[in-house]
Amino acid sequence: MEENVKSATPRRPRAASSVSKAATPPPKEKAAESKAAPAKAKKAGSQPKVAKVKKPKLVRDSFTIPKDEYEVLDQLKQRCAKLSQPSKKSELLRAGLKALAAMADKNLLTALQAVPSIKTGRPKKD
Repeated sequence: MEENVKSATPRRPRAASSVSKAATPPPKEKAAESKAAPAKAKKAGSQPKVAKVKKPKLVRDSFTIPKDEYEVLDQLKQRCAKLSQPSKKSELLRAGLKALAAMADKNLLTALQAVPSIKTGRPKKD
C-alpha cells in the first residue's frame, strides 16, 4: 500500500534548472568582456614577465623536547624581539639547523655530543 501512495504523489520540478539559466550572463556582457581582454593583453605585453617563485612544500612534524630546552626557545624569541626582529619557534629552529649545517664536521659532533639523548614519544601526563 505504501508503494502506491509514493508513486501517486506528483514530483516537483527541480529549482536548480531555473537557477542555472538565470546564472548565465547575457550575450552582451560576454561581448564586453571579450573587448576588454585585448586591452589588458596590450598592457601586460608592455611589462616584462616576472617568473613566479614557487613556495617550498611544507612538512608538519612533532617532536619531544626537554622543558629547559623549550624555555631556551622562549628566551631566544624574547631576545630577537629586543633586537627588533620578532621570530617564531619554527624560524628559530630553522636558523639553528642552518647554523648546524654550516659547521665543520668536528664542531657538529661536539655540539651533538653536548645534547643528551631522550626517550622518543609523547611524555606521560603528570
